[in-house]
Amino acid sequence: MTSFITPCDSLADVRSAIDQIDAMLVDLLAERGRYVREAARFKRNQAEVAAPDRVKQVIDKALAHALESGAEPEVVEAVYRSMVAAFIQIESRQHQALQARQAPDAGTMSGCICA
Repeated sequence: MTSFITPCDSLADVRSAIDQIDAMLVDLLAERGRYVREAARFKRNQAEVAAPDRVKQVIDKALAHALESGAEPEVVEAVYRSMVAAFIQIESRQHQALQARQAPDAGTMSGCICA
């Protein structure tokens, strides 16, 4: 995908365009976050949440796309490493919460026949 920037007549125009891009990025991060939280439902343990092989795959794909699109690979890698680490923390909390809801409550007397 090749993109062409709109010519700007001032620094205010540049900043306005960047602000629009930032808003789109935040919207995309929100959408990505919803999928990350959804992924927690399908993982059996914290090792699957961390998924180092998947992290490498995601970063490698992003770097390949950076080279194709003309993005700065150093920036893409730094952003992706930070983003993925933050999302892993969110997914880990989500996974823990889901596991806590599924675990039997140790404080109950389930299965006990009480007189």
